[in-house]
Amino acid sequence: MGVRLQGNRVILRDLVEEDLRTIYYHYYEAEDQEFQKWDGPFYPLEEESFEEFAESYRGVLAVTRTDKPRSRLVIEIDGTLKGTVNRYWVSEETDWLEIGITIFDSRYWSGGYGTEAFKMWMAYLFASLDTVRLGIATWSGNVRMMGLAAKCGMALEGQIRKARIVRGEYFDAVKMGILREEWDSMNSVPTLEQRGGRDGQSAG
Repeated sequence: MGVRLQGNRVILRDLVEEDLRTIYYHYYEAEDQEFQKWDGPFYPLEEESFEEFAESYRGVLAVTRTDKPRSRLVIEIDGTLKGTVNRYWVSEETDWLEIGITIFDSRYWSGGYGTEAFKMWMAYLFASLDTVRLGIATWSGNVRMMGLAAKCGMALEGQIRKARIVRGEYFDAVKMGILREEWDSMNSVPTLEQRGGRDGQSAG
């Protein structure tokens, strides 16, 4: 059963075989490599052939033929693949998940696309998984990611000073997260009383 989530301006959908060449292009061939300065820049990107790259996605492609919760979806904007969202276990034994987002095309940054896609991803995961929390791991220089997480309701949970080195400079490691009850509270549909009366008029 395929996954396709329609938002106002973005679509989250299953990865298909044809997407692999596009993703490889953005990582290894595109002139616009700005995203790599922010997406885990303390882990150097290792050169690999397209065949090696594609092989690492075989597990993701296999899951798209099942009804299992996805670990990665593609972000589509204006009919074109522009990024991905993902999840990974920090500790499966303790139900500790972290999530991420990458928009490859920097022309689509700061336009609200990432916030919409990330909220849709969080909603999908809370609906699909019996998890008590979602979180992110980033670094203190990535102000854009921390701002996005805050917009989506995540709170700062930990900051390890001078734990990351990016382009020769020390930065803090940052953890942010949100609990299921916090997400539910943020996204609950208000009752008539909460909206201010029977006809939506202000009460009092």
